Amino acid sequence: MARRKIEFQRNHKVKLPNGHTISISVINHPGAVVITPFLNDNTLVMIRQFRPALKKYIYELPAGTLDPGESAITCAGRELLEETGLKARRLVKLGDIYPVPGYSTEIIQIFKALDLTATSPQPEDYEIIQILPMTRGEVRQMFKQGKLMDAKSICALAFCGWL
Repeated sequence: MARRKIEFQRNHKVKLPNGHTISISVINHPGAVVITPFLNDNTLVMIRQFRPALKKYIYELPAGTLDPGESAITCAGRELLEETGLKARRLVKLGDIYPVPGYSTEIIQIFKALDLTATSPQPEDYEIIQILPMTRGEVRQMFKQGKLMDAKSICALAFCGWL
């Protein structure tokens, strides 16, 4: 696998449309995907993953960063397999989001995964993941209780009409 390039620029000068020049810090990001894997009309697969930056587990959908030269749809299939062991016969793009436009160039592409086949998960060494099939009611309850806080997952679920 080629090394992903995420670059931090401190004190980057930007000229604004009003003519003013400001200094900002920016994370240049290659882009990412998030996948909503549907087992059926009322059940999808979420994950509970340990996030070292937060030092805790969070609930989210499978997701990942694009490798150099990799298409978003290829990345979506790769991440779905790695994190859940599921292969999708169909991946449908639902839209794009800017997760943190104040300081990052990242664009996350949202996919819906359908016609799934189960195999074995193939997580990276740093990924500690529990696979959780959940119904629409369970997902909504988790959101209402404040247990679902991952922004990309919330957006993807909203694109699917689940929130």
